[in-house]
Amino acid sequence: MSQKKLEKILQEGLQSIQKASNEVDLMMVEVRLLGRKSELSALLKGLKDLSPEEKRTLGPAMNAAKQQLTQSLAEKREQLQEADHDWEAERIDVTLPSSIGLNRKKRISGVGHQHPLTTITREIEDIFTSMGFEIADGPEVETEFYNFDALNMPADHPARDMQDTFWLQMKKESEDRFLLRTHTSPVQIRYMQTHTPPLRIIVPGRVFRNEATDTTHEHTFYQFECLMVSDDISVANFKAVGEMFFSRFFGQETTIRLRPSFFPFVEPGFEFDIACTLCHGVGCSACKQVGWIEIGGAGMVHQKVLVAAGYERDRYQGFAWGFGTPRLAMMKYHIPDGRLFQSGDLRFINQF
Repeated sequence: MSQKKLEKILQEGLQSIQKASNEVDLMMVEVRLLGRKSELSALLKGLKDLSPEEKRTLGPAMNAAKQQLTQSLAEKREQLQEADHDWEAERIDVTLPSSIGLNRKKRISGVGHQHPLTTITREIEDIFTSMGFEIADGPEVETEFYNFDALNMPADHPARDMQDTFWLQMKKESEDRFLLRTHTSPVQIRYMQTHTPPLRIIVPGRVFRNEATDTTHEHTFYQFECLMVSDDISVANFKAVGEMFFSRFFGQETTIRLRPSFFPFVEPGFEFDIACTLCHGVGCSACKQVGWIEIGGAGMVHQKVLVAAGYERDRYQGFAWGFGTPRLAMMKYHIPDGRLFQSGDLRFINQF
């Protein structure tokens, strides 16, 4: 063994360390240079067989070479770790206000939550699904057939004037006229076309009407439709479902009242009232001293609607209603102006 061989091991080892491109490669180089089966380890083990003169010369040289390789490995490992570390991810801007949190490169100014109308809709869905109803959905851009014709409102029907419509201009001519749906009732027809009674569904969704806004009206608002069809449905079923829903929704026993009214898609038709949840029917400012609050329209499904959906005439009966979700939210939360729900005012939204 000679000084030359030791020098060769040292120089080749240092070069191998510098060539390592990652920590795995560096670990393999370390094993090859300093492991139990490495050339340097074999030389150190062979010291005992050397003469005293060789031990005095080569012993310190071997230890110095081992220390140099060890130090070079440590420096290279530190370089690789620093190169792989994402220092930008841990950067903190000390000039930011203390109230603003940092999540890596993103600022977080607050955690959002459900909109109150979404919360009300989810609550309505939970109540009805627990009663055995399914949740149905349909397109917001509808055809004239589903929005009007199939619901017993042909082109010359005066009831169309009750719902000012957003008609859509199409680039290509089509047999169908398209519009933004004025109610969620078209989903009734679509659902009945693909399902056979008995059936019970609710249809929460957004609707559109070309009208002026006020405290209880918006051009874009939310409804939920309820439909139940079978061969033995009566007004008694309708009242029972209504009382059960509103009692659970308001968390107190609620009485309902039906007043005769006209809607082209039901016969007979009713205005649906509930006993005031504040005064319990005695009379207060919320119910204008009458003890009742009007909720919306309802009735027994007209046979023409069932026929339009593909059912045999007089084979089935059903009931349906369509209520405004914001109106129920106004009653539950005692909100005086329904426009607040879609105002985008966080001072209002953050209260829920």
